Amino acid sequence: MGKRLFIGSLPYSATDSQLEELFAGAGKVESAKVITDKFSGQGKGFGFVEMSTEEEAQKAIKMFNGYSLDGRTIVVNVARPREDRGTSNFANRRYSGQKRW
Repeated sequence: MGKRLFIGSLPYSATDSQLEELFAGAGKVESAKVITDKFSGQGKGFGFVEMSTEEEAQKAIKMFNGYSLDGRTIVVNVARPREDRGTSNFANRRYSGQKRW
């Protein structure tokens, strides 16, 4: 198990500090980050929280998975490593000199 948690179905108005304050109820929060749109700055509806121990992370999952935050039921589970998305076919053609169509 890991100490880093994925938090889904967040209200778009959620902030880093709000997430940190909420999860402090389960233990020491190392970091809390709401993922935001880089242009508008509005939350994308998910984020990540890193707890100081795996036990605290498990406690946070039990406490907050299904918790109602500003009218939305949040989802909390162990974060998986980010998968390599690779590049799109368009990007492959563009940089390899192939014709687009």
